[in-house]
Amino acid sequence: MRIAFQMDPIEGVNINADSSFRLAEEAQARGHQLWVYTPDKLTFDEGRVVARARPFTVKRVQGDHVAFGPEERLDLSTMDVVWLRQDPPFDMAYITTTHLLDLIRDKVVVANDPFWVRNYPEKLLVLTFPQLTPPTMIARSLSEIKDFKHRHGDVILKPLYGNGGAGVFRLDANDRNLSSLYELFTGFSREPLIVQKYLPAVTKGDKRVILVDGEPVGAINRVPAEGETRSNMHVGGRPEKVELTARDREICAAIGPLLREKGQVFVGIDVIGDWLTEINVTSPTGIQELERFDGINVAARIWEALEARRAAK
Repeated sequence: MRIAFQMDPIEGVNINADSSFRLAEEAQARGHQLWVYTPDKLTFDEGRVVARARPFTVKRVQGDHVAFGPEERLDLSTMDVVWLRQDPPFDMAYITTTHLLDLIRDKVVVANDPFWVRNYPEKLLVLTFPQLTPPTMIARSLSEIKDFKHRHGDVILKPLYGNGGAGVFRLDANDRNLSSLYELFTGFSREPLIVQKYLPAVTKGDKRVILVDGEPVGAINRVPAEGETRSNMHVGGRPEKVELTARDREICAAIGPLLREKGQVFVGIDVIGDWLTEINVTSPTGIQELERFDGINVAARIWEALEARRAAK
């Protein structure tokens, strides 16, 4: 197949952790042709969606892990698969790329499906499943957020469209910083905030469960560093081997059919204790850690799902 990756610069990725690199490596092993471009190279030009892209090959040598051919103007409608893999922030620049990729999704498999990536960002899709989530509020009003904190005492406050653990604060019953944090966030953004009841089980880890085409394939546990509330690996969280529990499978059974129907082929959900906190569809990660712990070739399963979807077009 002809594959194009829309992602942040591949030259700078950590080849031992980055899921996009692992997907490219597996695609190359399967004989597919690869191109890559950054989101700013995506263009709509008189009815065509094109990108200034470079053919590339990869090898597992950090710092010498990618080799490029000459840049070309690539008509993305000639691809078999286009990967939407740039990291958030989920801002208007990100959203615009989903609109442009929408225009080719009838001809090309775009993973994950850009229409539903745009409509199902991580912290909003979970609202569809209130029975699976901890008490949650999305609000711009300080008085509403204060009322939520009064009801639950110990809460997590974070930006609605953040990623990687940035801007996540725990405010316990004795904290006096809510108003100041509210002023900070609202001073540079018009977006609402999300506030959730703090789950003490996070000290034992925040589980990342990987789903491929709606089916769980495994999980890793991310344990916060000493003195840290956040478990994201970007901020020092330690990955550990972990098994799927009956509750994890119950959560996946509830959300899997919707993910599969909406073309969300590669998804990473976050589970703390018994509760679903996020459904990550924009640029999920974790497959390399899962492969190391459990020996599961997740990348191969993802490509099998995409190859089947392409064959069905």
